[in-house]
Amino acid sequence: MKFGVVVFPGSNCDRDLIHVLEDVLQQEVVVLWHKQRELKEFDLTDCIMLPGGFSYGDYLRPGAIARFSPIMPAVVEFAQSGGYVWGICNGFQILCEAGLLPGVLLRNVHQRFVCRTVYLRLEHDESVFTHKLDVSQVLQIPIAHADGRYYADPHTLEEMQRNRQIIFRYCSPEGQVCPEANPNGSLENIAGITNQAGNVLGMMPHPERAAEEILGSTDGRLLFQSFIETVRTAGVDVMDDLLR
Repeated sequence: MKFGVVVFPGSNCDRDLIHVLEDVLQQEVVVLWHKQRELKEFDLTDCIMLPGGFSYGDYLRPGAIARFSPIMPAVVEFAQSGGYVWGICNGFQILCEAGLLPGVLLRNVHQRFVCRTVYLRLEHDESVFTHKLDVSQVLQIPIAHADGRYYADPHTLEEMQRNRQIIFRYCSPEGQVCPEANPNGSLENIAGITNQAGNVLGMMPHPERAAEEILGSTDGRLLFQSFIETVRTAGVDVMDDLLR
């Protein structure tokens, strides 16, 4: 498989992500400028990644302008065809603005930018992105955002819970989901979700910043490895179960 990393004006985590994918995980990476209009070099076993940063300076609201970049119709079509799409931080915001993920990312409840390590509880391992992870493990991964407060209306949230779309919740080091562990006021401590089909993931924490020992945690690398191994080794029946 190969990864396509989309670069928007204002992206600032693209090089970090490319380094981890290429140098740490030894994956093929194609850098995609936001003005590109086609994704013909990718098939449905590949993954398009939207990195973190401040696309278009977060004008209007984060992701609102990037959602209309020339490349986004191709990203939407790729996702709707069953291809994998993964948005991190600003990429998560863009996916919500583009309608590929439900809900919205609002200003942090304390109205401040927050940059620190948080703990994530894996809600289940029935996702293609998390299938190889241990559900009892608490992941230690950094966040860096001012607009990371996830919100969805009650009906949407009920649907998401029924479809098992909530993948990560902020938690204590012991794995307890509690208000004290919530860094931004996200609804129900939500830190990462998928679409109903299960092939699009959005998350606020930055796994690429926790992929090497020198950074203090390699838990983010576990997430990338889980996804890569699942796509490469899972049989058709398993993938059908994971991609609802």
